Amino acid sequence: MKLGLVGNLEKKELPQIVQKLLQEVKTEFLIVEPLAKAVKRSGRKLSTRNATIVSERKLLAKAEMVIALGGDGTILRTARFVGARAIPILGINLGKLGFLAEVSVEELESCVEDVLNGRYTVEERMMLQATSQGLQSPFFALNDVVVDKYGTSRVMHIETYVNKEYLATYSADGIIVSTPTGSTAYSLANGGPIVAPESRAVTINPICPHTLTARPVIIPDDSVVSIRISQASQKVHLTADGQSEKLFRPPVTFTVKKAPFNAKLVKRLNTSYYDVLRKKLNWGSDVRINPKGS
Repeated sequence: MKLGLVGNLEKKELPQIVQKLLQEVKTEFLIVEPLAKAVKRSGRKLSTRNATIVSERKLLAKAEMVIALGGDGTILRTARFVGARAIPILGINLGKLGFLAEVSVEELESCVEDVLNGRYTVEERMMLQATSQGLQSPFFALNDVVVDKYGTSRVMHIETYVNKEYLATYSADGIIVSTPTGSTAYSLANGGPIVAPESRAVTINPICPHTLTARPVIIPDDSVVSIRISQASQKVHLTADGQSEKLFRPPVTFTVKKAPFNAKLVKRLNTSYYDVLRKKLNWGSDVRINPKGS
């Protein structure tokens, strides 16, 4: 199997992990050029016996699976990078929380060996696309699309429509449109519900609304959400997964809907979404039973 390698170049341990992976795992690796340069800059030798340094375009054309070394942010970038190619992504967690990149560094070698022996599953995860006049190409997101204020403390008035039917005008700091995958990200921090990843749903969640009756709304995943900002004191900020971003001058309308392709995430056979959820959110742990210092 040809495994593509990408990673978060800001992680200091990344060159060491890449070197170890090439030495310990017997398969063919395709290393994207920026990652290869980072390894060489660290002073570590990059074995080319089972590895080929390639451009991003060639990696997409040849890789059968992509290993994303970093955290959830690295997986989000990789999902947009892979796009419609539908290449499965194996996330290795070099970060902290890691809802998506659930495999630890310690489990890396055994997990890759399982993959090479066919002991894994692939989960299809819905993605979103956002369009607007002035946006040359759609923004794609695995977690969420966010429209919020920029450079001001004043709220915006956000007209929101679902399938051209008027939902509400939120006086708020912004609005989050999230996938089930993104329900444990920004939307959760904003008081939104946790939605199981296999659910066919999209969550609309106003950010800090100026009314106690404003609540998140869950709609079918085939819905089209329209967000209109007629006027604002400053520019309006559009982001996808907190990474792709652009500023707009109102009036502006954004359209958010299901993307024409899904992300494919590689999962181990011995874990489930609910295992990860319990572990990451510390459910079932009672600090009263085991307080610190006892």
